[in-house]
Amino acid sequence: MGKDILAGTVMNGNIRANIRPGLRVRIVLKKDQPTGKLTEGIVRDILTNSSTHPRGIKVRLMSEEVGRVKEIVA
Repeated sequence: MGKDILAGTVMNGNIRANIRPGLRVRIVLKKDQPTGKLTEGIVRDILTNSSTHPRGIKVRLMSEEVGRVKEIVA
């Protein structure tokens, strides 16, 4: 059980410490918030300064798209 909890924590896009440049993630763009459509890419910059955010850490992808992390791709 402890292993499952750890895996869930590592994949959490709401915690800034889990996200770093070069990581592959799925984000929701501002325009896609109503539908929840995810966009996959590689993190270029972390834009959220706080250690956590309830809707996901805001990042800029290598493609210049900006959104909130919903999933970290393993």
